[in-house]
Amino acid sequence: MAPRPELGGTSSELGRDSNDPPFTPDVVGVPPKEPVILPAYSTIALVDEEPILDPWALPELQNTGIKWSELDTKGKMLRVVFSFGKFILLLGFLYMFVCSLDVLSSAFQLVGGKAAGDIFKDNAVLSNPVAGLVIGVLVTVLVQSSSTSSSIVVSMVSSGLLGVRSAIPVIMGANIGTSVTNTIVALMQAGERNEFRRAFAGATVHDFFNFLSVLVLLPLEVASGYLYYISQLLVDTFNLKTGENAPDMLKVITDPLTKIIIQLDKSVINGIATGDPAARNKSLIKIWCKTKTIVTEKNVTVPGVANCTSAVDCWTDGNFTWTLKNVSETINLDKCDHIFANASLPDLVIGLILLALSLAVLCTCLILIVKLLNTMLKGQVARVIKKILNTDFPFPFSWVTGYIAIVVGAGMTFIVQSSSVFTSAITPLVGIGVISIERAYPLTLGSNIGTTTTAILAAMASPGETLANSLQIAICHFFFNISGILLWYPIPFTRIPIRLAKALGDRTASYRWFAILYLLLCFFILPLTLFGLSVAGWQVLVGVGVPFVVLILVVIIINIMQSKWPQYLPRVLKNWDFLPLWMHSMKPWDRKVTSVTSFCRVHCCCCNCCRKNIDKVEKKTSVEVYDNLALENEDHDTKKTTHL
Repeated sequence: MAPRPELGGTSSELGRDSNDPPFTPDVVGVPPKEPVILPAYSTIALVDEEPILDPWALPELQNTGIKWSELDTKGKMLRVVFSFGKFILLLGFLYMFVCSLDVLSSAFQLVGGKAAGDIFKDNAVLSNPVAGLVIGVLVTVLVQSSSTSSSIVVSMVSSGLLGVRSAIPVIMGANIGTSVTNTIVALMQAGERNEFRRAFAGATVHDFFNFLSVLVLLPLEVASGYLYYISQLLVDTFNLKTGENAPDMLKVITDPLTKIIIQLDKSVINGIATGDPAARNKSLIKIWCKTKTIVTEKNVTVPGVANCTSAVDCWTDGNFTWTLKNVSETINLDKCDHIFANASLPDLVIGLILLALSLAVLCTCLILIVKLLNTMLKGQVARVIKKILNTDFPFPFSWVTGYIAIVVGAGMTFIVQSSSVFTSAITPLVGIGVISIERAYPLTLGSNIGTTTTAILAAMASPGETLANSLQIAICHFFFNISGILLWYPIPFTRIPIRLAKALGDRTASYRWFAILYLLLCFFILPLTLFGLSVAGWQVLVGVGVPFVVLILVVIIINIMQSKWPQYLPRVLKNWDFLPLWMHSMKPWDRKVTSVTSFCRVHCCCCNCCRKNIDKVEKKTSVEVYDNLALENEDHDTKKTTHL
């Protein structure tokens, strides 16, 4: 593209021919000749280039409809009716979204609940802190509920099968595993690049907070036991009594629908974990919803006289020793009325059916919720909501805003009784740009606290003999999250999870398949690898783990120095070009993934339609470049180019 010619240059610069009369400067008294300015050789400079937009800036949700002031009475009434209808639909889809999360949790328990119980049954493995952490992650991912995995741990501690100190790493793992739900929800917004960037970062900021907290606090707990001693001190100090059950407000709303679909007997998983042999042959699907237990005295045989209940009620008949013993008998009264109460299918098949249906409903509801929010949150409404959610208090009280968001997150989680539901609900709002990731971060931290306060109230409802242990585990969970907040929130510089989540969001926006790889790597492959190494012995774990951790730290330090202080690095380390391309770039991997999925892109009708639409958009956004602007109307010769 040729530059625009300047005045006062040479003849060649002014577009003069060599045969033109020589150029003479201005003379006093002689009117100067008007300089001849030829048009630019290209009009590309006349077209306003699109400014480089910050992908993390909240988008302006412009109102594309007719303004309210321009509507007549009928139009205003119709808009009010449609807006009210959209709001009702939004509540309906949100209700179905929450119910699908509940059914999804039940489906995962049917598929992997007994396996989770078997994992917890090996107490020798749980005594290893790293193995306990990994088991907490895997079991929570399997049952999709940190409440379920935590209740199993409490049952084992109460029954004496597991010590409180051994249970603390499992609780930490459950804290990590519960964050997988909103990460899965973020995948549903992969259709639009910037929405997916924000949604995935808003979901994984929870992951990185839990990962970093465990990375620091687990070694500290193993070395000092500070969580154990603080919780023990609090339990011994207060004279606590058994209370009522924790409030379960969300279940009151969702149970009428979810109980029609499926009901589970969660005591089966607890029974397997605590070593009850009868629990292994039971189905997780609840068949009888109302039962009655009758205790009667019966004559039973015992191995010897020492096993008799009393010397009076003990006698011998031949080779058998008899005693009088209270025997409990359960009488079934009312059968459950859910869909699978009379089904003869195994638990695995029913779990897979519910898993497919709940995921389909979850995805559909999430897509429709995002569409409705995009149509409703426009113009003035969007500005008001975004201002309320994302604006800080005036200086010098701006720092208070984040802590108020933490309190709000804790309160909302306490109301809905599930951190997964709350964080999954705000994930699409982060994606469409209503909530910034900087505001979603303290809301997520508050959600972590809210789910632990619910566990504390639930523990206080335990029987007197198990109250102390149950409450101590819940308090350990609470102080673990408080310690994590003190590490990664008060000082802005320490809010590393936000920066890591944004970096991961940028990567997944460029290579969307990387989101699936992240899920598999962080919640399945890496935990299973750590579990295998920890079971092999601490020598193997240290021998493999320490060099790997040192290598990661070295790579991180070199990356930081390459971006900020490259002058202190040797020439070979100023970039990673000395390594094979696949070791420092995602492009070769992307080509492999693209080649694997090329068949779908070529033959799938949906992909062909998408490609045609993209081509149409590119044609519309093309920029016209003319050889000579002055001859535009005469020659009509154009060249078309498009932005790369």
